[in-house]
Amino acid sequence: MAATQVFKSDIEAIRARARKHMMDGAVTGAYKADRDRVLEVLNEVLATEIVCVLRYKSHYYRARGIYKEPVAAEFLEHAAEEQAHADRVSERIAQLGGEPNLNPEGLAARSHSEYRGGESLRELIQEDLVAERIAVETYSEIIRWLADDDPTTRRMMEDILAQEEEHADDLLDLLERSGEN
Repeated sequence: MAATQVFKSDIEAIRARARKHMMDGAVTGAYKADRDRVLEVLNEVLATEIVCVLRYKSHYYRARGIYKEPVAAEFLEHAAEEQAHADRVSERIAQLGGEPNLNPEGLAARSHSEYRGGESLRELIQEDLVAERIAVETYSEIIRWLADDDPTTRRMMEDILAQEEEHADDLLDLLERSGEN
């Protein structure tokens, strides 16, 4: 039978470090990730989410055709969820002592996805599906990269990833149901 490890922390040392480094906020000695690189990556994620909000909003207003209502409603719902992702990422950046980069200059260059449109409803859906697939792949890579070095950011990214996968599934369903060619 394997020996079990006993969990024991030096509470006095932890208390002393907490007082000494209180101005570091949530980032303690237990934080093992490269904070500067995490902040860069999170600002890329933030740019990606903002570009997605803008693309979905544009597609909402550009939607035309017999299937406009349900598709436009899906675009609007996704835009709101992408905005919620942007807000969560911004909050995490601030928790880590960084500054959310909301400067519109360079936004498209920082984003993983592109801001693209289309002429038909089908093309709009396809562009959104491509963007969701990009988010799914890059966010999966970020989660693997974070591993156990920043579990809070990793869990946030896992939550966002789950919703991005749902968006991709919704868009694929819309493509299959739209009947447009």
